[in-house]
Amino acid sequence: MLDAIDAFLSASCDFLWGYILLFCLLGTHLYLTFILRFPQRHLLQAMRYYFSRNDGHGGGHISHFSSLMVSLAANVGTGNIIGVAVAVTAGGPGAVLWCTLTGVLGMATRYAEALLAIRYRRLDARGNIVGGPMYALEYGLRCKWLAVIFALLTAVAAFGIGNITQANAISMVLQSSALSIPGWVTGSVTSLLVGLVLLGGLKGISRVCTAFVPSMSVVYIVGCGLVLAIHAEYILPALETIFRCAFTGQAAAGGAVGSALMLAMQNGVKRGLFSNEAGMGSSPIISAPARTPNTVQQALVASTGPFWDTVVICTLTGVVLTICMTAHPEMVTMGDGELLTYRAFGTIGSLGSLLLTISLATFVLSTLLGWSYFGERALEYLGGQRLITPYRALWVVATFVGCIIPRSSIVWNFADCANALMALPNLICLVGLTPVLLAETRHYLWQNRLDEKDPTLVDPQEH
Repeated sequence: MLDAIDAFLSASCDFLWGYILLFCLLGTHLYLTFILRFPQRHLLQAMRYYFSRNDGHGGGHISHFSSLMVSLAANVGTGNIIGVAVAVTAGGPGAVLWCTLTGVLGMATRYAEALLAIRYRRLDARGNIVGGPMYALEYGLRCKWLAVIFALLTAVAAFGIGNITQANAISMVLQSSALSIPGWVTGSVTSLLVGLVLLGGLKGISRVCTAFVPSMSVVYIVGCGLVLAIHAEYILPALETIFRCAFTGQAAAGGAVGSALMLAMQNGVKRGLFSNEAGMGSSPIISAPARTPNTVQQALVASTGPFWDTVVICTLTGVVLTICMTAHPEMVTMGDGELLTYRAFGTIGSLGSLLLTISLATFVLSTLLGWSYFGERALEYLGGQRLITPYRALWVVATFVGCIIPRSSIVWNFADCANALMALPNLICLVGLTPVLLAETRHYLWQNRLDEKDPTLVDPQEH
């Protein structure tokens, strides 16, 4: 039965992630980068808003920084560690370059997604600000049926992208580590922690993520730095290998060459999207409740998410993997790509394995929290707040189940299919609301009015 399910999901994944979806995603990234005049160039300006409180100057429930941290918490997870390893194993080192380019171009798409989420945000029955592609589709594009489809896909996809894959990955690593922790123990502890935080709602999630994300990122980057320092002589050869294989499609396992450009591109772009989720429509859900005077200020902050997530962390992971495969070619023949990063960190001894285990554990926990919020908001859009409590209970159960599932290929194929299906309605929304994106960007960004307050934005203080 499991083999049949795995085969079906694998075939569906190959179909969805064929040329059409890849070109749609990259095409949208390029399209928005061009028409919005390369918003990526405002990276440093956007970072200056990280610690802007906007008290009294913009309606919302959480700060710019908290919104970004929850977004990064949902994005920075197994896709950065396990996903990149899977991409390198299947598509070769060249997949790292395509993953990085997806992050750079995805910054424009994340900017556009966040802008629309704030422009069309609403107040729910309890006076909380809600928003996301479902509201932009309904109130902006006037296409409620597509909004319902997106919300339904998001609520379902959350279990694959933000729950089961995350729990499955940490369970595998902890079982393979020196600790040899059984899956049911990992599942019990993780489920308990997630359940306790979810009781605090958005503010509880934002507090935990604001504390977790910066610290867990530093720990992981330090671990990567140690690997690079010990294998310093392989850095330049590894970079050369990445650029060369990006256009030859040399696969890591066995050194086979196949499908040339498409093989590396497909795996790199797929894992890049899995990691930063630009174009999927999930992250703008947390941009909506941010305190911001206008749509563009928060949109710029949100656009830095793919930079940190993919351009920095995923690229660093890919370089580390390529270096270790060059220095220790026997690593690639050891089986599952999911464990490749763990073996790479193991080349620097027990400290490396410990740093990776700590990083992955915190990545997984924060991703579970961030995606739980995305799923809740999608479900609330569909059926109101009465569905939130049952959804949270199911979320905790799914976390435990993810830790004890033995077949990780089923989990990853399900997540990839969910990614693809979520992206399609969101891409239609972004392209269909191009006039709104241009008007807002022209007024606030191009005419240098980033501190001007927009009185038309939904503000809970005025209700």
